[in-house]
Amino acid sequence: MPLIKNTFHRPASSSPDPAAALTSVSPDERWAAARAAGDDPVNLAALAQVLARESDTRVREAIFTALARIATPESALAVLPYLRSDDANIRTGALDALRAMPEAVKAHLSQALADADADVRLLACDLIRNIRDEDAPRWLCEFLEIEHVANVCAAAVDVLAEIGDVQALPTLWRCAARFPNDPFLAFAIKVAADRLRANAPGSRV
Repeated sequence: MPLIKNTFHRPASSSPDPAAALTSVSPDERWAAARAAGDDPVNLAALAQVLARESDTRVREAIFTALARIATPESALAVLPYLRSDDANIRTGALDALRAMPEAVKAHLSQALADADADVRLLACDLIRNIRDEDAPRWLCEFLEIEHVANVCAAAVDVLAEIGDVQALPTLWRCAARFPNDPFLAFAIKVAADRLRANAPGSRV
């Protein structure tokens, strides 16, 4: 009796669900899942959830990268709390992710600049450096008028020197007057003011 050729074809198995694989016991599988999860914003909630408990450095970096690739205000919000981490590697990973999605970060800047943690406020100033918005210098000026920690002011001054113009000079002078005994901040303000004046239209260097 001749053999009957089996013409039945099994349906191709669907690709693994990245969100489900994010909880695998294998770090390699979690890493691969995190890399894949950044392709679809639907994975945002799963990425945010596993980030809170991920202990493997390589996997955590992949999760930060995936959230940066999604680049929505919601993904930026998921990353922002890690700016206050006691772990320098986690803070750096969060900062790098936020720098990679400046438009998504913009919606949360006022919150970050008002954070109770001075380190978070300082890092928020750095994030403004990458945001292309004509209002960014004004945000920094308003921040400098009320910030009470000198080294945070210095961070804002440094960014303002890059993105501001001579309209920021009165704010810089008022900031200097509030910290008369801080030579580092005074020097930073002088450098910033000189740079802003040098870049002013019609200035002669």
